[in-house]
Amino acid sequence: MRTLIHLSDLHFGRVDPMIVTPLLDFIRITNPHLVAISGDLTQRARIREFQLARGFLGSIPFPQIVVPGNHDVPLHNLFSRFLGKLDRYRCFISDDLEPFYHDLEIAVLGMNTARSFAWKGGRISRGQLEKLRARFRNVPKSSVKIVVTHHSFDLPKGVIGNYLVGRTKLAMQTIAESHIDLLLAGHFHIGATGYTSTGYEIKKYAPLIVSCGTSTSTRGRGEPNSLNVIEIDDAKITIARQTWRPKRCLFDLLSTERFSRTEEGWKQT
Repeated sequence: MRTLIHLSDLHFGRVDPMIVTPLLDFIRITNPHLVAISGDLTQRARIREFQLARGFLGSIPFPQIVVPGNHDVPLHNLFSRFLGKLDRYRCFISDDLEPFYHDLEIAVLGMNTARSFAWKGGRISRGQLEKLRARFRNVPKSSVKIVVTHHSFDLPKGVIGNYLVGRTKLAMQTIAESHIDLLLAGHFHIGATGYTSTGYEIKKYAPLIVSCGTSTSTRGRGEPNSLNVIEIDDAKITIARQTWRPKRCLFDLLSTERFSRTEEGWKQT
């Protein structure tokens, strides 16, 4: 069995300081095999914000898959935005924008969907999709395959508009053909899980699409801060959404969802 903690949208620069220490305590107590952070580590991609984010990541004593989000690209400095792009992220967080983790039970690929010209939106390239295909080609069929991005390939319930990743349909086709099991994302500050590909005319394989709310930011957009604890046990996945309880100063269980693997993908049980 493998345990993953899924965090997202940390937004250092707009962090609730009361959350950070209890969050780190929760991570240590949970003792995950991997921590996945799906982007927006900073609020405005400032040096001090990246320094704070780096300190936070350094306090997590477990393997990590981290990807950038659109807030990790400078917004107001157009020179830095279009020429520097993710230079500060590379300097303070990681030079690897597509990190990969694998062991005997899981294989996890992080993919950068943040683009200078897309502003809030995200995009994935054909080259990235070929790399995805190549990364998972030799992964054993029994392993659970996971992709982590900031922008989602599907909209959480309640989100209206054209906010999907650019080339989503091609990406979902590649994801289905590669038998990807889990898609982890953030961006909307909404915790949600979808387990079918009903939005696409793709029937080969339906992954779970798991969104995470903001784990530490004051920009909750009507939802409390949250994180996901994902337990993977062969052909079963349990997703436990943990929510911040400010009066008790801790993260506590909000909901639990269970899924089983079928020939067509994952179905809720």
